[in-house]
Amino acid sequence: MEEALQENLMGALENVIDPELGIDIVNLGLVYGVELNDEGLATVTMTLTAMGCPLAAHIESDVKGVLEDLPEVKDTLVNIVWSPPWTKDRMSRYAKIALGIPD
Repeated sequence: MEEALQENLMGALENVIDPELGIDIVNLGLVYGVELNDEGLATVTMTLTAMGCPLAAHIESDVKGVLEDLPEVKDTLVNIVWSPPWTKDRMSRYAKIALGIPD
């Protein structure tokens, strides 16, 4: 996948805000990868901050919504994984500052 398209997909995902933390899922380090196949299927591999997150369906719905706004995306599959586990180390410097977590 070309770099500009990858940036567009990740940029769109920055509009998905974790409702509990108020920071987007990209800066939180929850998105492990996004791919787009020739048929326009976007596959997002991501995790959540905790297993059994009550807002998982809400976040998944938001992911689908922001990606399907892109003309290249016809459908979206959200693949939630637990390995590797999410840690605060995956967060961007911006997210750490916003949440008051030492770098």
